[in-house]
Amino acid sequence: MGSKKWRWGVILDAGSSGTRLHIYRWKDPEKALKGASEEELASLPKLMTEKKWTKKIRPGVSTFGKKVDQVGPDHLQSLIDHALQYIPYDKIPDTPIFLMATAGMRLLPTVQQTALTREICYYLRSNTQFSLPDCDMHIQVIKGETEGLYGWIASNYLLGGFDNPDQHQHGKGHHTYGFLDMGGASAQIAFAPNATEAEKHADDLKLLRLRTLDGSPVEYKLFTTTWLGFGVNQARQSYVESLADLYPPSSSELPDPCLPRGLRTTLDGVPVTTPKPKNTILIGTGHFDECLKKTYPLLGKDKPCHDNPCLIDGQHVPAIDFDVNHFIGVSEYWHTTHGVFGGKDDKAYDFATYQKRVKDYCSQDWSSISANFNPKKEHDPKNGQEACFKASWLINVLHDGIGVPRIGLEDLPQANLSKGAQGALEQAKGKGFLEPFQPVDKINDIEVSWTLGKMVLYAAGQIPPESGDDRFPVGFGSNLVGANTATIPDDFQFAGSSWRPIGSSNGGNVTAGHGSDWENDDWDMDAEDILDRAKTRSTTGFFLFLAGLALVMWWFRKRERRMRVYSRFQSFARRRRSHGGKYNGMHSVNRSPLTKLTTKLFGGRTSSGGSYERVMEEGELDRFELGDVASSSSGSGEFFSDEDSSSDHSRGSKGSGGAAGSMFGRSSGLATPTAASGGGIGGGYGFETVGTVGGGMSALNRSGLVVRTDSRERLSLPLSGGVGGVTGRRSRAGSPTRMKSPLGGGISPMDER
Repeated sequence: MGSKKWRWGVILDAGSSGTRLHIYRWKDPEKALKGASEEELASLPKLMTEKKWTKKIRPGVSTFGKKVDQVGPDHLQSLIDHALQYIPYDKIPDTPIFLMATAGMRLLPTVQQTALTREICYYLRSNTQFSLPDCDMHIQVIKGETEGLYGWIASNYLLGGFDNPDQHQHGKGHHTYGFLDMGGASAQIAFAPNATEAEKHADDLKLLRLRTLDGSPVEYKLFTTTWLGFGVNQARQSYVESLADLYPPSSSELPDPCLPRGLRTTLDGVPVTTPKPKNTILIGTGHFDECLKKTYPLLGKDKPCHDNPCLIDGQHVPAIDFDVNHFIGVSEYWHTTHGVFGGKDDKAYDFATYQKRVKDYCSQDWSSISANFNPKKEHDPKNGQEACFKASWLINVLHDGIGVPRIGLEDLPQANLSKGAQGALEQAKGKGFLEPFQPVDKINDIEVSWTLGKMVLYAAGQIPPESGDDRFPVGFGSNLVGANTATIPDDFQFAGSSWRPIGSSNGGNVTAGHGSDWENDDWDMDAEDILDRAKTRSTTGFFLFLAGLALVMWWFRKRERRMRVYSRFQSFARRRRSHGGKYNGMHSVNRSPLTKLTTKLFGGRTSSGGSYERVMEEGELDRFELGDVASSSSGSGEFFSDEDSSSDHSRGSKGSGGAAGSMFGRSSGLATPTAASGGGIGGGYGFETVGTVGGGMSALNRSGLVVRTDSRERLSLPLSGGVGGVTGRRSRAGSPTRMKSPLGGGISPMDER
């Protein structure tokens, strides 16, 4: 119950080290609009996810660059199987699936990238029923700038900066948060510059457009860029190469200040245990200050800046105002500060505290460090041996590269917040979100991932625009300075979703067959729906309903009151049947739900097969036929009607016990189905006739003639003229139940009622 109201989305984050599945769910916009409050109408769609809806496998998709035919069965299928465990079967054709590859795939040659994306799309289309209308949009290698933009959406969505901007005023009219991400191969930054910088660097910004539940467009202008090769794994590789350049090529051992003291590894980071290895190895010295100095040149701060200002590797970035630009960092920013070095309970990042922890750890002997490892993933040997380099790289990128103030050592000017905003932001301050930088893994128990931002954009695109105005589509593209606000830039990337209801001719990637969902919304409610409805309805009306119901039940507590109402209802029903009822031969009078309810409440005669009324028009008899049934005469015999005995319908059935002969029932029209305890078909249903015949003889021809000429008249058959006696009864039987009158001579005809 309730599954029809949900929309689902699947996205695969194809990173350099592995592929992670994410499943998201949100309420269908048309159904979310019902009973929505003013606050909800001004908000973005509410997306949900659960921990069990994610799964990561290794290695990354990029490792299949030379074996593309294996990426489907050997890599993707396990993720698809996991998704199918949680998405309802009937929703799969309406569920979009995306695979978006990041830095790992960006490092592959273009030919391998193209071959992989085409093979992935073909495999998903051939082996799943997910919605995949456009391969180029759903299966792609995304740019680092796009990855950063999606991450920016996800961060601000979870922090509430979009829906409640008045509660996140950081000063100078700024209410959004910056986003920092670092993976294995690249690093990203995305933020909205302050008003001065936004005007100065308008050509460098991206225009992002979302849509709230009421259909209103919401626009943001932000800067985003990426540094390919600046992820921790690629940076480590560059560092080892630079370290080797400091020593003669014949050197068999290279002192490494970024490894714990006494640790010996190959240049690829594999621990070495043999006394005299054949190849060059690294020997850890545990000098962290020296490690910081040797990793600093990798920032490329000395490269020429062609468009001031620049931060890292000569790339232009508008000046960051840390008074109002507060950043959150995900992925390696979180793992490197909260993994090996602890700090899980830290409310905010403190540079002085963090640097002390790193120095204490890296100065230890490797034998002491490895002896204290526990089975937890973040404390495994590989993470332990790389922790010192990762910490040095993060510190250099964060503080010397991006310029984040060193909290604990450097004073940060306080933002000029209003008095009201100060109180509203106390909770965010306690979590560190008002500091210049705060590493996070989850916000409100939801993992901060750029994939969430992509799905928020998709869900917002399903909301119908205000007044059907298509001029402001959901998506992002270049910020066209001086252009009309409705102008769509050439590089605009649409959300990929359609706001038209499912089943419409212009529904895009949606499927047909959803029309009934809108009509039967009240039957789709689950417990969560009921709670939602209860929040938006007045409790006063609910209690008035209960009071009225209790009053009605109190009045009906006496049986004589119930019977009085029931008798009036029955009189009304009989008048309606006699004047306005439609009939076609012998048919069942349908019992309405109200009739069934009154029968249960007030009592009354019922039968197991319902209430039947035999009403026939002249000339209709020939086109009505009953199936064969067993004879129910007290003896055995063969019965014939006055029709041609050679007719297919002329012969009756032989047998004993049960109802009268089948031929009699078919030709005369006097057989009425009834529940029977014996005889009939399988003992289930018999047929009741005008008379019960005994002794093997019957005046059936006469009865048949009477039926065909006077079937609409009241019939009264004499009992004295038959052999063995024939019990007559009226043709308009009110009930299919068998009369229990005893047979015998001298029984007077049944009185008409």
